[in-house]
Amino acid sequence: MSDPASPEDLFAFLDELGIKTTTVTHPPLFTVEDSQNLRGDLPGGHTKNLFLKDKKGQLFLVTCDEGRKVNLKALEKQIGAARVSFGKPELLLEVLGIIPGAVTTFALINDRQEPRRVTFAIDKGLLANDLINCHPLHNAATTAISSSDLMKFIAACGHQAIEIDFDALAE
Repeated sequence: MSDPASPEDLFAFLDELGIKTTTVTHPPLFTVEDSQNLRGDLPGGHTKNLFLKDKKGQLFLVTCDEGRKVNLKALEKQIGAARVSFGKPELLLEVLGIIPGAVTTFALINDRQEPRRVTFAIDKGLLANDLINCHPLHNAATTAISSSDLMKFIAACGHQAIEIDFDALAE
């Protein structure tokens, strides 16, 4: 992979797309629990991100609401995967240019290989929020973006999002 995008590269790309965001800095957050304890009162949906690899070597980035309990077996069918496990940190860095704890939808900016290496899936319930909060390629800040602009960003990165109804998976 060529050098991964920096947060400055990300913000420049968002500007090129005409996308407005707001970003707040905070101590590094490594877990959803850290985020809930340290983020303060940021409006909008907050994300949980899973970098997955299936037994065929397919890679997936799944973004859902931070409160979701994710049943990986049920999710596999929705994303077209065969027996998923979490992707190794080295693979995450190689493909998406980020480290564990900083996994974010914005990392799709680094999936530049043709065809794209990562299949992206997002929680329909998360998209119901006016604002969605994501790390800007590192975990010491949170960037708020409108859900429609997040989808615009995803498309501009050459990805088509699979929208997952996690409520249906829970039944």
